[in-house]
Amino acid sequence: MKESSHLFKHKPEDTALDEQDRRDALMHIIRQDDQLMALLSGLRTLDFPDWRLVSGAIYQTVWNVLTGQPQGYGIKDYDVAYFDASDLSYEAEDAVIKQAATALPDWCDRIEVRNQARVHLWYPDRFGGAYPKLSCTDESLENYMCTTHAVAVRLEHNGEISIAAPFGLADIFSLTIRPSTKLPSNQTHYGQKAKRMSQLWPQLKVLDWHSGKPVRPEFL
Repeated sequence: MKESSHLFKHKPEDTALDEQDRRDALMHIIRQDDQLMALLSGLRTLDFPDWRLVSGAIYQTVWNVLTGQPQGYGIKDYDVAYFDASDLSYEAEDAVIKQAATALPDWCDRIEVRNQARVHLWYPDRFGGAYPKLSCTDESLENYMCTTHAVAVRLEHNGEISIAAPFGLADIFSLTIRPSTKLPSNQTHYGQKAKRMSQLWPQLKVLDWHSGKPVRPEFL
């Protein structure tokens, strides 16, 4: 990965960085990451309906640049979301998962592909709460447990990188873990996620699920 620090003339939490600055910085960081660009190029070739590379692979790459960590540090997997309401069966989703594994052999053990059109079918059994029926992939970002998680990108056919971030990018660039409380069932896993991330990036500021105030992760 090439050096990106020249983009950050201000501290990440500085109000002089507006949302467009952050979007420009995110696009630059992604383009400088040869691994992310290789994956995005492969996904663009597959061209799943309404696809996005989402969450950890994006915000954790930014954190690594901001904190001086090596490329790929802390990233467990690469989540790929798509939306296809024409067939909500597991078999149809599994066929797409296998297609991605075959077409992207270098990534087959590290990517997780999920059809956002069918999340409401399996979410209650797995997480113990209701999940809304979605109309598109970007809508799913509103249901993530942290505002930081709710970011997704796609490499468009014209070579542009499009960004979806319903809560903006300020929390990502200020190294803040802020709960998104739309789904109460997310509360159970919020503390676990925050603790893991704080161990990897101790510079993070974690906010309490209820009060929204900074809290030490071990007290979540």
